[in-house]
Amino acid sequence: MPSADEHFRDKPDEIRALYDRLVALTEKFGPVEEDPKKTSIHLNRKTAFAGVAVRKGHIILTIKSDRAIASPRIFKSEQTSAKRFHHEVKIAKLKDLDAELRGWLRAAYDLSE
Repeated sequence: MPSADEHFRDKPDEIRALYDRLVALTEKFGPVEEDPKKTSIHLNRKTAFAGVAVRKGHIILTIKSDRAIASPRIFKSEQTSAKRFHHEVKIAKLKDLDAELRGWLRAAYDLSE
């Protein structure tokens, strides 16, 4: 398995800073384990509540949810089971880590107990 650092090789420093800020934001909810996979980094409580795919100019954040979320920020949604959804959000700037996103992440964190 790759390390989290390997996901940031050849990527701008701003993208790593954005990721670090995202992880720090989720750690305010409680313990978070970074679980690097081949194409993404899972953020886990007991199970994964979010996934991070690193791109050259942004992060694609996949957030687990128990409901559909209607927002123009979500560019892809998938219902994975009767009560589970995955929503994808593009994070390009620190300002994208706002109260709305924190709310979605908090709900996802609470689901993964």
